[in-house]
Amino acid sequence: MNKGASAGRVRGEVTQRSLTRQDLMRVKTRALRGRVWFMVTSRLERGIVDLTIRCVERIRSLVLARTVSEIIVRILAALENSFVKRAEKIGAEIVERISGIAVEWGNSTASNWKHDLSFARFVGVNAINAQVRRN
Repeated sequence: MNKGASAGRVRGEVTQRSLTRQDLMRVKTRALRGRVWFMVTSRLERGIVDLTIRCVERIRSLVLARTVSEIIVRILAALENSFVKRAEKIGAEIVERISGIAVEWGNSTASNWKHDLSFARFVGVNAINAQVRRN
């Protein structure tokens, strides 16, 4: 699965092809790094994924594929949500400073910028991408 896979695409991939051990390991690694593995999954679900990684090279059972795909969909949805929340938080802080500077420079409508959630997301995503490029 590719790094930016959406939950809907994963659900479609499961029906088109069987999941492999490498697919599950990638999703688990992303979930652990994104700090959602323990928040989104129960102990039983973590056990199912871990045992599948250990024992199965490629999932062929429809029941197991359906169960694992439901877990993966929830994990990927949580990863997407955590990224959006992080982008909104970072963007809101930056937009607050930018709008303050613009108001000082005489732009009276700039005070409305801090209430625009889409603008805050945009600025936040750009800031995260700039930080990734620097590292």
